Amino acid sequence: MKKDPLILVTNDDGITAPGIKNLLKVVKRITKNAVVVAPDSPQSGMGHAITMNATLRLNPQELDGVEAYSCSGTPVDCVKIATARVCKRNPDLIVSGINHGSNSSINVIYSGTMSAAVEGAIEGIPSIGFSLCNSSIDADFSPTLDYVEKIIRFALEGNVKANDCWNVNFPAVEKEFINGIKVCRQANAMWEEDFEERKDPSGNSYYWLSGRFVNHEEDKEDTDEWALKHNYVSLVPVQFDVTDHSAIKGLKGIED
Repeated sequence: MKKDPLILVTNDDGITAPGIKNLLKVVKRITKNAVVVAPDSPQSGMGHAITMNATLRLNPQELDGVEAYSCSGTPVDCVKIATARVCKRNPDLIVSGINHGSNSSINVIYSGTMSAAVEGAIEGIPSIGFSLCNSSIDADFSPTLDYVEKIIRFALEGNVKANDCWNVNFPAVEKEFINGIKVCRQANAMWEEDFEERKDPSGNSYYWLSGRFVNHEEDKEDTDEWALKHNYVSLVPVQFDVTDHSAIKGLKGIED
């Protein structure tokens, strides 16, 4: 592993969130060369959104003695502006999180945490998103920290390529109940959504998103949902190429 690799730290819960402070605590064990660029307010569920019709602002922050900036944009904006304007060279690794709440299975599509990591991979920088399956602001991140360090060190020891991106989720249990790390695939699980109709004080309708999470592969032991249910840390390698390669041959008949 390179001595004091450059690690860019970001998230989607905002620069003041406990999760990013815990992630930075681990990063400081590994390197003296860290930079933080994170949203100035919570940006959960932003997916891969970018700011196009508004200004972006960077403001220096005091964050545990590390060079840090809050950004007025989305998590993806944070990565873009960090690599273009803040970092003196491309980071050796981008880490995003630790998210307050799960980003397993279909959640990876909506997640600002994971979109920041995916953006890093698009730019040719290996990236890891970390999430704890506990959405509370008071969530206890301490059981995750040694695993976060192990995964980051493993990556930096030459086990990731330029466009690699890992989605890591932690079960919300005490450290002694975590069974280890399981490399797995994204489960076929999703939200069955509803929009509750409510009335404002003027009698006008508004809608509130609700629903339930449904796992269609409860018994599949190679999935992230199974791993988390059985108290494993799930690690899913993800990619930004969304081509359905298996369908290409069957569609050739449409070509002239």
